[in-house]
Amino acid sequence: MTGYYTLRETEKAVGERLGGLEIDVEAMMALSNLHRTALVVRNHFEQSVLRDVDLSWTGFVVLWVVWIWGDIETRHVAEESGISKGTLTGVARTLANRGLLTRTTPADDRRLSVLSLTDRGKALMTELFPRFNAEEVYSLEGLSQRRIAELTRVLRHMLNHFEQTSTGRQAEVRQEVQASTLPNLATG
Repeated sequence: MTGYYTLRETEKAVGERLGGLEIDVEAMMALSNLHRTALVVRNHFEQSVLRDVDLSWTGFVVLWVVWIWGDIETRHVAEESGISKGTLTGVARTLANRGLLTRTTPADDRRLSVLSLTDRGKALMTELFPRFNAEEVYSLEGLSQRRIAELTRVLRHMLNHFEQTSTGRQAEVRQEVQASTLPNLATG
């Protein structure tokens, strides 16, 4: 079971609720399943390989980004991790308090902040990542190498599509929503 309701129960309820709307059901189901799968994978990793080292998914991703890129500005860590700068501030503080990374301010530009892994952080990632990767392998169990490669191609295509077109599309959709009769929940 992936949540309180099974996938089959959820798909049935969605079909009943959306029966009269003009929507692309295949697109909805693909993205719904992608989202649900991402949540299940994240939860599995947090409850298995990350649990005993007391890391959240976000904490691990921040460590991963700094481990891969080396000394890196916080704004780039936030962007690469898919989190806000405010969220990164709290995560980085926690990781620094645990002795896993440091935050410095370059003398030549006091407005910037740079994160670096400590020796303890590097040792943790070197030891932890092979275990993390074993769970990545587990997550794809039952898929052939060909299907894994195809999944990778499809996801890369989606990522490239968003990188190239998302900003424009976001502006378009926001204009459509603002011109619609949808209630503006921000104004009450």
